[in-house]
Amino acid sequence: MRLLLVEDNKPLSRALRQGLEEEGFAVDVALDGEEAHHKATSTSYDVIILDLMLPKVDGLTLLKRWRDAGMQTHILVLTAKDALNDKVQGLDLGADDYLTKPFELAELLARVRALIRRGHHMKDPVIRLYDLVIDTSSRTVKRAGQLISLTPREYGLLEFLAFHRGKVVTRTMIWEHLYDEHDESTSNVIDVYIRYLRNKIDKGFDPPLILTRWGEGYMLRGEEDSAPGSKPS
Repeated sequence: MRLLLVEDNKPLSRALRQGLEEEGFAVDVALDGEEAHHKATSTSYDVIILDLMLPKVDGLTLLKRWRDAGMQTHILVLTAKDALNDKVQGLDLGADDYLTKPFELAELLARVRALIRRGHHMKDPVIRLYDLVIDTSSRTVKRAGQLISLTPREYGLLEFLAFHRGKVVTRTMIWEHLYDEHDESTSNVIDVYIRYLRNKIDKGFDPPLILTRWGEGYMLRGEEDSAPGSKPS
């Protein structure tokens, strides 16, 4: 999933970005309010992590501006402020969650994962499809009870397909949600990772779950979907 991290403290920004990327998130960074506004309005993000104390344009102003414009992206507010009024104002302006500094990275990650599930209308962190089980909290995957080891990027791709199971996702959609602004990989890297996933998720199992819709993209087979016109490879 692709995140926008808006934080002007460079050491903290670097640390958070590293922690998020190690969990498999694609992370863009903005160091001030103007940069944040430009990126948030020109790119589709799954979650925006927004500090309130920012140079040029403060976080509350951004929050109001984005919600007034109809932006639906989930926003997690970060701030050193711990006064009740600041929390209330942020939530009233449209923040989806609130985390006061200092905080533990594990809590931030848990809140981000919860917002992503909310964005896909999921309450249960575990996705079950045929004999495939994806635990989005622990980021573990099993098929037919067998634990499958995935790299962070492989997991991110599988999770993205699972969130849209039964529906075709295009290469463009995958690229926009799994790769950040600094990624220089070519578009065929998506086909490469689909092949990696098939070797781990489908090889030796039945039925094949990762399908190709020729000329359109890829999909994870839905429970009731025989996917006419789709092929496993």
